Amino acid sequence: MLLGNLPVTSANLLISIFSAFPSTLYFLMRFRNRSACLTFIALLFALLPAPAASQETSWKRDLATWRAKYVADLLKPDGWLSLTGLEWLQPGDNSLGSAADNKIHLAAGSPAHLAVLHLEGETVTLNPPPDGFPPDFLVAGSPAKPQPLRAEANNDKVSPHLTIGTLNMYVIRREARFALRIKDSRSPSIVGFDGLNWYAPDAAYRVTAKWIPYSPAKTITLATLVGTTYDQPVPGAAEFTLAGKTFRIEPVLEDPAVAKLFFILRDTTSTRTTYPACRFLYTGFPTNGLDKPGQLVLDFNRMENPPCAYTPFSTCPLPPPGNRLPIALPVGEKRYHE
Repeated sequence: MLLGNLPVTSANLLISIFSAFPSTLYFLMRFRNRSACLTFIALLFALLPAPAASQETSWKRDLATWRAKYVADLLKPDGWLSLTGLEWLQPGDNSLGSAADNKIHLAAGSPAHLAVLHLEGETVTLNPPPDGFPPDFLVAGSPAKPQPLRAEANNDKVSPHLTIGTLNMYVIRREARFALRIKDSRSPSIVGFDGLNWYAPDAAYRVTAKWIPYSPAKTITLATLVGTTYDQPVPGAAEFTLAGKTFRIEPVLEDPAVAKLFFILRDTTSTRTTYPACRFLYTGFPTNGLDKPGQLVLDFNRMENPPCAYTPFSTCPLPPPGNRLPIALPVGEKRYHE
């Protein structure tokens, strides 16, 4: 039989095509050579869409790759698991080092007196301790010297890094407050890391949303876990249907130069299995850009914990009221070590 060597599902698919288009079957019958006919069938299959099972396998593979990269980023020498301190600066001198007489205490093994951070108004200046900076103390990769340290509100990327040994530190600003963020590539969280907890992948929670642009974009004020607030632009809303109900959620645009939307979400799993405050979901831009109606894929399987789920020394935003969903999203990352 001509179709005898084909898988059952493939043969059934061809039979359906031939039934719908009898002329196709007549065309095949004109082939006198069996090999030529099979070649034609092979070409026909090459033009057919990939089977759903193959697409499912590809999606799971992509998700597994994303999860592996997410873990690798957490474990980087300056990743969130390296965070060991957040010291709020007081007006005047803030000395740092491992000695007991410092205002900011560093881990044992660090220099007894490393530096002095002087806060005056909205300026933080790096000054040497009485015996001078240690020779291996670097600021943005260069030997330390007295200098003002750049710190912009809620924009930590511009802050120069202060490094010595396994320590990596930088000044952050939250509203009118300044703090020294301390990271250690040999932190207990990195050394003792034993994995994250995830829900099983579920394609039902990968949905295509309708993108509704805002013209002009609006601005919302986000509260944080440390009691501060900051403003972020909201370019539009994503409207999607799940479990027979329609929901609308809003992302913020953290960096206009990066084609990425940032959703801060909470769902009803937060009372039992996921981090209570919120989870994060990052996506690309909608199909037609931010300023035109289009579509946006929301794969809730990629929901991740905020940094504050791993360390008490971060300043995470809380979800705006419209992003607190009254349904469960039992996918993505679960609570850390619970």
